[in-house]
Amino acid sequence: MSSARVEFFFDLSSPWTCLAFANLWPMLERTGEAVLLRPILVGGVFNAVNPAVYAARADDGNRRLQHSWKVLSDWAALAGVTMRFPSQYHPAKSVNAMRMACALEDDQPALRAFAAGAFESYFGRQENLDDSDVLVAVANAAGLDGEAIRAASVTDANKLRLRGNTDELIERGGYGSPTIFVDRTDMYFGNDQLPLVEAALKR
Repeated sequence: MSSARVEFFFDLSSPWTCLAFANLWPMLERTGEAVLLRPILVGGVFNAVNPAVYAARADDGNRRLQHSWKVLSDWAALAGVTMRFPSQYHPAKSVNAMRMACALEDDQPALRAFAAGAFESYFGRQENLDDSDVLVAVANAAGLDGEAIRAASVTDANKLRLRGNTDELIERGGYGSPTIFVDRTDMYFGNDQLPLVEAALKR
């Protein structure tokens, strides 16, 4: 895989990750840098180091959470991203999607194409991110072999790889998606910290 200065650890079920993914590529073009996309299972991260996320979601009176929907819409408009969220499938199970993403990790252009299609499927068309038939269709539409990716995604080696990526993020201090590293140790979190990532790359 690439020795890119930027690593982007992500889960396809996160709306903020969808926005960061859209904003990532223009930033890389401006800086002349490359990225290594690293699929994770964000639920595994939350369970290990950030369980407060679940309590916040369960609190209907959480003002910060309610305001976040407005901010999400504002960011989506700024980024030119169709964000029809939340849908009936929220919060989404993402294990099937992330296993398929992980099966593509060694082919970064294919992973980028699949991720872009999956984000549009879930956040644009409100399709079920956990339905492997939907994911196969997403892969096929991106010019990939969806059935082959689905078959590769359920191998023990691929499942271990996804778990390994998730555990690696936890060990390196991450607590959610997207987590972005510059030069291995300089960590950033979320779409709104991409300007800080850009500043770090220019230093």
